[in-house]
Amino acid sequence: MKINELRDLTVDELNAKVKECRAKLFDIRFKLATHQVENTAEIAFLRHTIAQIKTVIREKELAEEIVSTN
Repeated sequence: MKINELRDLTVDELNAKVKECRAKLFDIRFKLATHQVENTAEIAFLRHTIAQIKTVIREKELAEEIVSTN
């Protein structure tokens, strides 16, 4: 998912995406431990996606703080 698409989502939707990505990451790590993973690059991709989503969530929090202080 592109960063601009993430910015269009609400915070609740973003939190749901983080939860979904973490579940996928857990599954892939479990498969890695049992030597069933075909694409190990997916681990890095999911970690990167989680970081992007968390960054957008933080941007939205900071934007709310700025609006509320003015």
